[in-house]
Amino acid sequence: MLDNKKIALVHDHLFQMGGAERVLFEFHQLYSQSPIYTIIYDKDKDTLFKDARIITSKLQNIPGILNRIPGSVHLFKFFIFSMPQAFEDFDFSDYDIVLSSVSGLAKGIKVPEKTKHFCYCHTPTRYLWSDLEAYVEKLKIPNLTKRMVAEKLKSLRQWDYDAAQRVDYFIANSEFIAQKIKKYYNRDSKVIYPPVEIDKFYSDPQKEDYYIVVSRLMSYKKVDLIVKAFNQLKLPLKIIGIGEHSEELKRIAKSNIEFLGGVSDGVRGKYLSKAKAFLHPQEEDFGIAAVEAMASGCPVIAYKSGGALETVVNKETGLFFEEQNWESLAEAVLDFNKLEFDSVAIRKYAEKFSNENFKKNIDKYIKSKVE
Repeated sequence: MLDNKKIALVHDHLFQMGGAERVLFEFHQLYSQSPIYTIIYDKDKDTLFKDARIITSKLQNIPGILNRIPGSVHLFKFFIFSMPQAFEDFDFSDYDIVLSSVSGLAKGIKVPEKTKHFCYCHTPTRYLWSDLEAYVEKLKIPNLTKRMVAEKLKSLRQWDYDAAQRVDYFIANSEFIAQKIKKYYNRDSKVIYPPVEIDKFYSDPQKEDYYIVVSRLMSYKKVDLIVKAFNQLKLPLKIIGIGEHSEELKRIAKSNIEFLGGVSDGVRGKYLSKAKAFLHPQEEDFGIAAVEAMASGCPVIAYKSGGALETVVNKETGLFFEEQNWESLAEAVLDFNKLEFDSVAIRKYAEKFSNENFKKNIDKYIKSKVE
C-alpha cells in the first residue's frame, strides 16, 4: 500500500488554471496529504488548491513584479533560463515517491536514489522541440536577440533531454504523446488518459439543429476552418469561446454563425447536450473538449490526427475528416448527415475517461512499480 509512503507532487507553475492543472488537482485529490512543489504560485488565480500546501522556488517573487507591468504575462518566458536551476534546487530527500505533472521543465527535478520519480507528461517541452523556431519568431525582440535566444534554447533543449533521463517512469496522456516522448527523449512511457469531468455533462434526447465548437479562439485552434466551411454550408453554428482571433472570425462569419463568447460551465453543458455535432478541426495532444462533447451524447466531427484518433471512434462516436482544410471539413459535415448516431451509446463510451478511472489507473500503476 502507498499509505506508508511519503509522496510529493510537482507542477511546472501555478499562475493559471487549465487542463494540466486539472490533472494536478486529481493528483491532489488522490494524495491529499502530499505537498505541491512548483516554480511560482499565484494564489489570486488559484481556484483549485486553496487547501494544499504549496512549496515554491526562489523565483516566487516574479508574479509580483509582473503584475505591475502591462502585458506582463508574456514576460514570464524570459525567466526560462533561470528555471532549470530553480527546479534542481528543490529538496526531495524526505520522500519515497515524487509524482510530477509536466509540460515544461519540471521533469528536471533531482531526487535521491531511494526516491522514485513518476512524470505525467502532457507533452515534451514544445518551445524546445517541435515549436522552437515558431516560438522564437513570435518573441517581440530584435532579430539579433532572437538568434541569441535560439542558441540558448538549443542549449536548454540538451538540458531538457538530460533531465528526461533522470525520470524513473514516464506516463503519457495519449499514444500520440507517448510517441513524442520516445522521439525526443528516447524513453518508453505508460499511457493513462487525462481526467474528464464526465459527471458535469449529460445527454438531452431532444437534439436541436445546430453544430457547435467550444474552443479558445486562437489561430492554432483552426476555428477559421469551421467558419469558412459553415459560410459555404449555410448551416447553423454556435461558437463558444474567447481569444485573440475572435474579432477576425466575427468579421468573416456569415449570419448563420453565432458567437456566444465565454459562458458558464452550466450553459456550455446545456448547449453541448442539444447540439447535432461537435467540431474539432485542430490537432490536440489529447482533446478534452471532444470528450466533454461525447459525454454530452454529442458526436464529434474531428480532424484525423493527434489525440482524436484515440478518443473518437469513426462512425460510432463521430466522424473523421482527412485534410486540415475547410473543404474537407465541409465534406465531412455533409457525410455526417447521412449517418445515424446513438447519443446514449456515445455518452456511455465517454465514461471510460472519467476522473475516477484516471485516479484508479494512476494509483494502480504507481503501486505496481513501488510495491
